[in-house]
Amino acid sequence: MFKIKIGKKGEEIACRFLKKNGYKIIARNFRKKIGEIDIIAEKGDTIIFVEVKTRKNTKFGLPQEYVNKSKIDKMVKTASMFLTENSMWDRPVRFDVIGISLENEEIKIEHEQDCVQIGDFVSCGDPNWQPW
Repeated sequence: MFKIKIGKKGEEIACRFLKKNGYKIIARNFRKKIGEIDIIAEKGDTIIFVEVKTRKNTKFGLPQEYVNKSKIDKMVKTASMFLTENSMWDRPVRFDVIGISLENEEIKIEHEQDCVQIGDFVSCGDPNWQPW
């Protein structure tokens, strides 16, 4: 239960951060059988899929370091489902990670933009990425 509270608090902080920086939040906690995307936002014409990682301390590493290949693979496949359901395949996309540290009641936010190169996780013919 504690991890869920910390995670939700981190997502709230990330949403406020994104809004403050000119992003429009279009979905939160988009879930499919394959995975979940914490925040889906847009800025300009670009759709941004955001994974949020929150930790109370950094003694075991930065929060964003906990986003592994398996999580990114699930995120990419879930993003393809969102794009299909919302007919947004004509829009540019980006995958970001926001790491939030809540150490000593101080909030630290690290926003890594465009941190996933699709080709590293799916092949050109992967039907789970593109609907064609």
